[in-house]
Amino acid sequence: MRVPRFFGLIVFAIAVLASATRAEADDAAERVFYNARIFTAETKHPYAEAVAIRVDKIVAVGSRTDVEKKVGKQAERIDLHGQWLLPGFIDSHTHSVQGGLSLISADVGDKVQSIDDLVAFVGDARKSGKGMRGNVLSISGMPLAFWSRTEELNARFSTGDYADLAVYLSGSDYHTGWANRALLRRAGITKDFIQHLPANDRQYYGVDSKLEPNGFLVDAGLRKVQENLPEPTKERLLEGGRAAVQYNHSLGITSWLDPLADESVLETYRQLAEHGELTAHVVAFPQVLARKPAEELANVQKLREKFKSIPNLSVTGVKIFADGVVEYPSQTAAMTKPYRNSGKNGELLFEPARFAELVIAADKQGLIVHVHALGDLAVKESLNGIERARRANGNSGLPHTLTHVQFADPKDIPRFHELGVVAALQLLWASAGEDTIGLVKPYLEPDLYQWQYPARSLLDNSAIISGASDWPVSTANVFQAIYQAETRKGPEGVLDPSQRMPREAMLYAYTRNSACAMNEQGFIGSIAPGKQADLVLVDRDVLTVPAEELRATKVVWTMVGGKMVYQAH
Repeated sequence: MRVPRFFGLIVFAIAVLASATRAEADDAAERVFYNARIFTAETKHPYAEAVAIRVDKIVAVGSRTDVEKKVGKQAERIDLHGQWLLPGFIDSHTHSVQGGLSLISADVGDKVQSIDDLVAFVGDARKSGKGMRGNVLSISGMPLAFWSRTEELNARFSTGDYADLAVYLSGSDYHTGWANRALLRRAGITKDFIQHLPANDRQYYGVDSKLEPNGFLVDAGLRKVQENLPEPTKERLLEGGRAAVQYNHSLGITSWLDPLADESVLETYRQLAEHGELTAHVVAFPQVLARKPAEELANVQKLREKFKSIPNLSVTGVKIFADGVVEYPSQTAAMTKPYRNSGKNGELLFEPARFAELVIAADKQGLIVHVHALGDLAVKESLNGIERARRANGNSGLPHTLTHVQFADPKDIPRFHELGVVAALQLLWASAGEDTIGLVKPYLEPDLYQWQYPARSLLDNSAIISGASDWPVSTANVFQAIYQAETRKGPEGVLDPSQRMPREAMLYAYTRNSACAMNEQGFIGSIAPGKQADLVLVDRDVLTVPAEELRATKVVWTMVGGKMVYQAH
């Protein structure tokens, strides 16, 4: 049937009008940021002067002239007055829900330097109720140097007003802690309990000369006490989750990897998403032990199924501990040579053959394996297991990761690049101070000690280094960490200046490389057409200001998917 000409003209006019309306809508959703100094984190063209976004995606990057060609006349144009614009920062190892809980609880932070400071802090936390966790007085963020002063801790917190009140002090490393006598009794940690432990298990409990427990705890000992602490409620976890999202965004962090996500943590992220408050991309990894690999991975797959299709949340890997921590008196990090005071090598927390079995199976299932490996033996055996998976499966391209890497055999450093293993480093810790010198150096062989936080050696051997905080173990502030990586300064001088990191390398670490550690590099991590419009504006030239000024950098605003999620007041 022939359509009348006038009717065809009407249809054409409607089509033109609809097209114009769509164009105007597109223009209204477009924004051009110009007169900026932009770090793109794209290696072939790392700097630009303008960027355009349309709704939640980046559409153009480069000179203003080139960027203007990609947008409509009605696009909003925003003059950044020469400020620095960067991709949203990504933290490749942060326990953010736990960190959020620390923000709303009694965390000592940098407020406690002496026993008297601690007594005052604990008293205030008890009085205000901020430190009460059910019927336990719980304090977090304790400096590790306090663990050699157990007699003073007992004198202050196991007698008088605290004689019948359970008191728990959690170390800033989250591997160590202290419980007063009331809490030890509740947990069943007595002299008789210690005497009946296998000799190897006694290392997790501090004791006096008569085998009486003095309250110090590490790893397995810490877990035994934690079993007797009231669990935070769902409402408390949600409150902590909200605090964590706000805190991260205030630091320019738009995405993170949570490497110890049990079901309660995953449920917290689900609740945030349901409330429209998970305004960050989160990749979450449940813990496995490599004791029954097939069974453990099956449980992870059940969690993946349970928490699938939640906006901004993905369960795409597993976390495993290879060892503990190196500082005296803990000394549970696995070293190739024994600690000089004890003659022990620490403890490797997995059986190497079982670990290799786990990595091979996880790799086949498309799961990233993220390993806490701190001592040089832990690093070596973790790399060995990943190497076996690469041989068995071929190179899957999955970014299996070793985090912390406080010590490494120099022969193992090139293996990170050879095996495609990411090094997720917490370089805020590379400071010349008590935690890296006084509590470590006297107890390690010199040829081990000299390889502490070997960041520049990893970089020079083409390893992918991602930026990580381990918050709440330490602040998630990216610029404080970059400052420390660059200077390695501390109260006792400089910690091996040969391992200082270039500033630009650290900017890549907290953007493109951390996206790689999350296996999300096609979606986030750089300012490039097609990627998510995750951006952060800062108040100074982060490439050229002196280091001391760099660490004071402030975030002006943070954007996730084209939406402002934080603006400084």
